[in-house]
Amino acid sequence: MARNRRDPKDGTSPLRFVAIAAVLIGLVLVSLRLLPGSPFESTAAAEWGRADAPVTRTGSATDRNSRPSPSPSPSPSPEPEPLPFEAKNLDLDIDGWYAWSVLDRRSGEIIGSDNMAETNTTASLIKSWIVADYLRRTADAGQTPSNAKLDDLTKIIRDSDNERTEQLYTQIGRSASIKRLLSTCDLTDSKVSSDLGWSRTELSPRDTARLGNCIADGRAAGPEWTKWLLNEMRLVRGAGDFGIRKAFPDAEAKKIAIKNGWVDRTREQEIHVNCLAIGNTWTMGVMLRYPINKGYEYGMDNCQKITEALLTPTP
Repeated sequence: MARNRRDPKDGTSPLRFVAIAAVLIGLVLVSLRLLPGSPFESTAAAEWGRADAPVTRTGSATDRNSRPSPSPSPSPSPEPEPLPFEAKNLDLDIDGWYAWSVLDRRSGEIIGSDNMAETNTTASLIKSWIVADYLRRTADAGQTPSNAKLDDLTKIIRDSDNERTEQLYTQIGRSASIKRLLSTCDLTDSKVSSDLGWSRTELSPRDTARLGNCIADGRAAGPEWTKWLLNEMRLVRGAGDFGIRKAFPDAEAKKIAIKNGWVDRTREQEIHVNCLAIGNTWTMGVMLRYPINKGYEYGMDNCQKITEALLTPTP
């Protein structure tokens, strides 16, 4: 009797059923990995191609753009303004003795004639110190000069009033004030005239330039009154307005503080003329001594002439 036999092509074969089931399960799993929000979602697929994924290739555009820009080279410091004077030996047609000195207020360097350490009697030039000494000591004592006193000081500086100078000189101790000048302003060449009076104080051109620097930097009049004193010295007028600043253009001359001195010494039969000037970066002293018969204007004009000879030529 013949047995019934299953056709191998029949889809109901167990092996065929297992194979089909496996394929179906695989398709389901793949679908679940690609479905957003599925617990089986592939993180690798999500990371690939992200716009904000970092680029780590060396030399990439991102690295080049993120490099810090090189710092610009610092600009070179400007050269300091040169002094308007040249150090030179002068051979001018001037009778008698003359000497000069210039101090660079920035460096303290001093240039001058070979005889810049020789002294001359100051005459009214010393009034700049007498007023400064009074103002500093008054401020140190916690006091303020009255308006009337300031008017007196203005007349001493601007108009070179001798009578008011004598009164002030006595008030501040006479020669004791000059001793304070030598120590306060570090003068090396100058001499106290004892009781011969303020006009007989002896300064050198080098110490005159040092006195100018001492006024300009505040040691002489003190921090409270330095600006006031310098302004008064810029306003010198009348017979006392001559010499160093006259060698400069008017616009610049107005900024230069001065105090000059002139006197005839009958005992020596000489006239002594002295010039002190304070510029922005420099101070200067010029002194002359010559026969009495030549008059004041001779020395006043030659103080300017000496300055002009020392000025650096304008390009």
